[in-house]
Amino acid sequence: MTRPAEDLASSTAPGPVLALFDLDHTLIPFDSGMAWTRFLIGRGLLPAEAEMRYLGFASQYVAGTLDIHEMHASNLAPLVRHPLSELRRWQGAFEVEMAGRIPQAMRALVRSHVAAGHHCAIVTATTRLIAEPLARLFGVRHLLCTEAGQRTDEAGVDWIAPDIVGRPCFREHKIEHVERWLAVIGAPPLAEAGHSVFYSDSASDLPLLEAVREPVAVRPDPRLREIALARGWRVMD
Repeated sequence: MTRPAEDLASSTAPGPVLALFDLDHTLIPFDSGMAWTRFLIGRGLLPAEAEMRYLGFASQYVAGTLDIHEMHASNLAPLVRHPLSELRRWQGAFEVEMAGRIPQAMRALVRSHVAAGHHCAIVTATTRLIAEPLARLFGVRHLLCTEAGQRTDEAGVDWIAPDIVGRPCFREHKIEHVERWLAVIGAPPLAEAGHSVFYSDSASDLPLLEAVREPVAVRPDPRLREIALARGWRVMD
């Protein structure tokens, strides 16, 4: 059962309330990168073997051995031949396809935080190209994610690049992304928030889970479930 977001505001110290959400297997019950890969395969834009390649990276993520730079470059390599304007059109079609897969309970959870006036952000390792349509479906304006490079050619056409700009929004670097976002919106640092909550499914998010006042494990992986139960964290199944 979800906790009404309004309850947070009535039980916190003065200062802004932060509501942070992981994306894959947290707000959505699936892997957005896999959904995007299958979306492109279905339109003949990627070969069928791209799915197995992505599954290999997913297995590394579960095992804790993932090199996110390698995965990012591999996933974006087939897209660098297409102008950004074309990728934006694919984004729009992907958003339409994903709309029916958004759980109403999680949409309601996010909506309750937004309605309560909390500072809300999705904090995900997923690249913006994939995460942006899903953030729109949840009505979350602030998206903290792994950012791909871009270039503009001599004709003024924009293209995506396979490199990561700055640090990936992954593991301990999620805290850096959150602190940078708070500074941009003029909010106090994470440690000075009136209250902060982070929803995540994965033990890879332990650094940010441990940095907020209220960590919430959502359909957690086995390691996170064990930690959450031992520490008395809220668990949402």
